[in-house]
Amino acid sequence: MVWRKQAARAVKAAQNALDTAATHRTPVTISMVNRPAARSVASTALRRMATPVATPVFEHEAAIEGLHSPEIVVNSEPYMVATYSRPAPVFERGAGTYLWDMEGNKYLDLTAGIAVNGLGHCDPEVARVLADQAVTLMHASNLYHNAWTGTLSRQLVEETAKSGGMAFDPIKAVFIANSGSEANEAAIKFARKVGKVRDPSGHKTDIVSFSGAFHGRTMGSLSATHNQKYQKPFAPMVPGFRCGTFNDADPAVLEALVTPETCGVIVEPIQGEGGINVGTEEFMVALARRCRQVGAVLIHDEIQCGLARTGSTLWAHAHLPKEAHPDIVTTAKALGNGFPIGATLVSGTVADAMKVGDHGTTFGGNPLACRVAYHVLARLSDPKLQADVVAKGAVFVRGLQQLREKYPDVISEIRGRGLILGAQLTLDPNPIIEEARKQGLLIISCGTNTLRFVPPLTISEAEIQEGLGLLDKAIAATRS
Repeated sequence: MVWRKQAARAVKAAQNALDTAATHRTPVTISMVNRPAARSVASTALRRMATPVATPVFEHEAAIEGLHSPEIVVNSEPYMVATYSRPAPVFERGAGTYLWDMEGNKYLDLTAGIAVNGLGHCDPEVARVLADQAVTLMHASNLYHNAWTGTLSRQLVEETAKSGGMAFDPIKAVFIANSGSEANEAAIKFARKVGKVRDPSGHKTDIVSFSGAFHGRTMGSLSATHNQKYQKPFAPMVPGFRCGTFNDADPAVLEALVTPETCGVIVEPIQGEGGINVGTEEFMVALARRCRQVGAVLIHDEIQCGLARTGSTLWAHAHLPKEAHPDIVTTAKALGNGFPIGATLVSGTVADAMKVGDHGTTFGGNPLACRVAYHVLARLSDPKLQADVVAKGAVFVRGLQQLREKYPDVISEIRGRGLILGAQLTLDPNPIIEEARKQGLLIISCGTNTLRFVPPLTISEAEIQEGLGLLDKAIAATRS
């Protein structure tokens, strides 16, 4: 029967993924994988499948059989909106810190799907949770409760409080969405609602963000992303958005920027897309103080820098003094380890301003995404994992500093914290990125001529050294 054939293929693929993961995982991660139990879950999933239906095998399953990367690119690109410039190869599978293309070539991935796969590619435990929930309940609409939306929301509240995050006006509630852009869109709307509550005349509507920021591609989040490359094709932007200079803590500048008409200020504690720029303590404290002076909601976008990526704690802002803590935190990326989900965490002040009907989502909070995120968050909240991120980050920085000493005319500065790191180059990084890919290393750029390193948080020190060695080769090859 069709359902059973497809299920059998899925189970076989899952077992292959487990075998691959066992080969490439660190010993600590391997010890957490009970492979016989995983097989049992797969067998249970098969038994629980609904009565087979007369559905033909999808044509695309046969369409890619035996094809190679160039053929897939040629066959698919004419049907895809050209919003990305995608070089070969075509990736087929992943495990831990590695990806494999259609030809079987192996790549060390120091991008983690752009800071998404915090637990690595195709983590066996995540796959097990996803598979079990997929045959239990995927979607039921937000008109009713399900077992996991509220459970994840409570976990986010409790883990944030436990980690010392959002300590100024304590976290109270969470809105679950599908992505980082949607999480920021919700944060912007929530700030405007609070503004209307605080000033019923309707004058408190301005949103302030900063140079170098990236908050998303929806019209609201894009309006807070003051980069002409992203904004110009879709101008005019949503009115009421103002831009300040990141890390300018001058009180006079902040007083002119954040005014009584400001309802919200959104800032990344560490800018990702902008070039791995770390917000100084002086700036973050001064900004928070000014927000409280005028009654503006302070939003921290931790979509890329949060969820243990900086190490030692769950949220990047928890490193800051309590008075610098935000009223809203947005998150996504690593929360689902590859499965789409985002969340907007809000203080009691913000939560109390929101009423039934003020905001909504169709797919946000679906039980499949929320159960996966519940599992992922539990592991990212582990103090040992967070301590390991600090240690691995130190190893990574030492290696990058050595490369800086070796290539002082190429690398000028190393920035970041934990495993969100940037190497500032004196030249266009694209030739190095392309050469690294040929060597079997995946890296990406950000900001102006900056190499960005956001690997899985489960990366081993041996894999870090392997990556640094491949980067060394790539730089050398572009200089010859």
